[in-house]
Amino acid sequence: MPKFFVKKDQINENRITLFGEDVKHIGNVLRKQIGDEIKICNVDTSENFLCEITKIHQDNIECKIIKRKECETESNINITIFQGLPKAEKMELIIQKCTELGVKTFVPVQMERCIVKLDEKNEAKKIERWQKIAETAAKQSGRNNIPEVKNVINLKKLCNLIEKYDIVLLAYENETECKLKSELNKIKGKQNLNIGVIIGPEGGIDNKEVEELVISGATKITLGQRILRTETVGIAVSSIILYELE
Repeated sequence: MPKFFVKKDQINENRITLFGEDVKHIGNVLRKQIGDEIKICNVDTSENFLCEITKIHQDNIECKIIKRKECETESNINITIFQGLPKAEKMELIIQKCTELGVKTFVPVQMERCIVKLDEKNEAKKIERWQKIAETAAKQSGRNNIPEVKNVINLKKLCNLIEKYDIVLLAYENETECKLKSELNKIKGKQNLNIGVIIGPEGGIDNKEVEELVISGATKITLGQRILRTETVGIAVSSIILYELE
């Protein structure tokens, strides 16, 4: 059963009102009727509810709270993916699948070898679409929080952000010694870790960019003998991090 997100002002004592696309999805896709149950999460507090649909209108659906539920679907590992801008459909796949896995934040990064170049107008549209994809994936996977898709940053800004994390891992195809597992073993057992993962675009990360990132505190890691596509790296690394540390 998918989960629907509401804000605090949509909750009135023991009743919750849904609006917008949720109404269409519940009525047209899920074919829910009065008396059916749905799961709802307060996006402001992460509180979960099991609700019964009591009224269905054209522009809203009213629900009665049956019970409040404990639902620990969020990891205490906070993963941020710094993704070198790939082609649009690849970014959508990365956001969708990594949201399902538990990634908390996505930051698109303009790098030297990025094929995609976004102006302000196109960037705003892309961020809005990517955020919607994150929200849909969060609903489908039953998460308590919707990951945030931040605005596009450049490499200099990324370098300045590295110190804010417990560790920042740079997936680099030319690295042969430092393995992901060995780096994760160094931080195993710590709580509420903030981990950054830097991934290059289709053409990889330029050598000068790698040098700047390492000087700023990023750690180069190898992902094995095979070269992964940019849209595969985030999924693979996130899965391994959460398996090893969660």
